[in-house]
Amino acid sequence: MATQNIKHALFCAFITLLISFPILGLNLESAGTTLELTGADSATIVAILVAAIVVFLFQTFRDSILTAAGKMPKLNRWSDRQPMPQEKRLKLENLFMTLIMISALIWPFIVSRGSVDLSTLVLIYVMLALGLNVVVGLAGLLDLGYVAFYAVGAYTFALLSQYLGVSFWIALPAGALLAALFGLALGFPVLRLRGDYLAIVTLGFGEIIRILLNNWTSLTGGPNGIGGIPDPTLFGMEFGRRIKEEGNISFHDFFGIPYDSTHKIIFLYLIALVLAFISFLAIRRLMSMPVGRSWEALREDEIAARSLGLSRTGVKLSAFTIGAFFAGFAGTVFASKQGFISPESFVFLESAIVLAIVVLGGMGSQVGVILAAIAVTILPELAREFSEYRMLIFGAAMVLMMVWRPQGLMPMRRVHINLQKQE
Repeated sequence: MATQNIKHALFCAFITLLISFPILGLNLESAGTTLELTGADSATIVAILVAAIVVFLFQTFRDSILTAAGKMPKLNRWSDRQPMPQEKRLKLENLFMTLIMISALIWPFIVSRGSVDLSTLVLIYVMLALGLNVVVGLAGLLDLGYVAFYAVGAYTFALLSQYLGVSFWIALPAGALLAALFGLALGFPVLRLRGDYLAIVTLGFGEIIRILLNNWTSLTGGPNGIGGIPDPTLFGMEFGRRIKEEGNISFHDFFGIPYDSTHKIIFLYLIALVLAFISFLAIRRLMSMPVGRSWEALREDEIAARSLGLSRTGVKLSAFTIGAFFAGFAGTVFASKQGFISPESFVFLESAIVLAIVVLGGMGSQVGVILAAIAVTILPELAREFSEYRMLIFGAAMVLMMVWRPQGLMPMRRVHINLQKQE
């Protein structure tokens, strides 16, 4: 047994070196018109060797380490506590969301412009995560191509504004509805699929949309993208220094105040905040309706759900359609925020990040998803000195989270119904 453990430990250490050394131990440096392969500094080499030694020791004494770890006191002392009563939980969630909403309304007026811009990005990810939470967290359908609906919303606004001169407020519902239509179209081919097969098909759908946007140069601009996307207006008031459309008036001229570029950033932030709040309330309402119950029933046991008379077709299509609708919302706001979009903004990594937010927050839990979106978006900005190791740190955090708290930050609590025996 010990010999087998040592062989396994040596193999794991070798794999660690095989993966780590090419990534961290070698660098490509430009020398004029050519690239030269150089070695990393001694500290990085030592760190790789230490990591391999740690892996070898852990795998060699794994049984003893895990046995000792099982006897240690639990890190999370509240893991075995009884579920909170549903009424009390709802009151606390309402209070928590009210405090968040009040703080969010005050936030842009007390922080810098960069912080407000980052907060807008957080709200965009909140909308994306809430929409994907419907598909993955509530309906249990693993969707790896969710970024496709995000791209549809963004490109709908960009194309409508470029070719037809459509404003943000008209493109907002149009982008959401078109994304929902794409979600409905995706739902039909995957009605009979589940698990890994469903994930592969949705992943392919996301890549098809990205490649289509990249190659349809005559319409989408291809890799060059689309620029000059207009900003949202407020009752005909523009937030730029100069008026772009005839008949409009500038915001600072209307109120007789000096021009400030932060007005546009704050206005877009407030739009994203209102849309995120509407998304939260709409999905929360749907969760308490029969359609929300049918999503959960399908997630728990599809065969039992069908035996109860639920339409598998209708339930899956509603989940894909509603989830895509909110992704279209987020895509429209993203296009307006950036002013320029290209297919490179909608790669698979975006889908992976949103899926990670849903898993970290707790599948099915709206409050948990919101907290995870804030953490995943803001923490990398606070540690920019470690930007090179961002994905490494992100992956390690995911692993630790799955080991320490696999149900997520704030797992979804089921409604408990007590049936009284009638005499």
